[in-house]
Amino acid sequence: MPESPEVEALSQFLADTASGREILGVDVLEFRTVKTRAMPPTTLEGRTVTGAARHGKHVELLLDGASLIVSLGRHGWMRWLDAGEPEPGPEQPPALATFALSGDATLQATDAGNWVSLGLHVVGGAQDVSAIAKLGPDPADPAFTRADFDHALGGRRKQVKAILQEQESLAGIGNAYSDEILHLARVSPVVHASALDDVGADRLYQATVSTIRGAIDAQRGIPIDQLKARKVASMRVHGRAGESCPVCGDTIRDFSFASTTAQYCPTCQTGGALL
Repeated sequence: MPESPEVEALSQFLADTASGREILGVDVLEFRTVKTRAMPPTTLEGRTVTGAARHGKHVELLLDGASLIVSLGRHGWMRWLDAGEPEPGPEQPPALATFALSGDATLQATDAGNWVSLGLHVVGGAQDVSAIAKLGPDPADPAFTRADFDHALGGRRKQVKAILQEQESLAGIGNAYSDEILHLARVSPVVHASALDDVGADRLYQATVSTIRGAIDAQRGIPIDQLKARKVASMRVHGRAGESCPVCGDTIRDFSFASTTAQYCPTCQTGGALL
């Protein structure tokens, strides 16, 4: 699942590379991606890209008079093809929509899943998309404070891993980076926010900010087709069940969480208890 560091790098790439180009043609190959029937993606033809921005895990392509919001979901991404570059082979994620741009470039919206998670919204502005309007504060934002974080936790009787991934509470974090944050903070993924003392909450806040901002810095300038591999390579515990914890040497373990699998270190995070 793309999370804020990768989506930030993607939006920066689009701002740098697509700005000033006109959309010459739009071809939607999977109509379940279209979320705004009154303004389908074809209404973007003839408009010029003026920039790009990130909102949580959503990309906004800014155009004169409209915005294209790409909700990447669990498996969505975007692919850039320069003039003369061949179409990717069948081993690559399929394009569900393509945008022909001036300068003989092509922007493709792709989805690698067995079900369609990608969404395309053509709107007047990002706040017209309900999922963006409901986003909580973003830990990547320089204005994000401990007070924002404490408000998200709210002393709730809810697992902190779930809160970290709850977009209405904190924008941009998914399964992978929440595992990394919790490991760095030495906090169990299943502990309730209400059970955290001030020291634990402070460690979790510091880990959230440093993990997300550090990953954004590390992903900056990486070619967008290499971002997923770079993310995987950077993980300390996520996706590394059976390997040794880089901090204590214990074996990293799996546990089931919200219809997916997450990872943790028993010694660092749960006092040796297995989840």
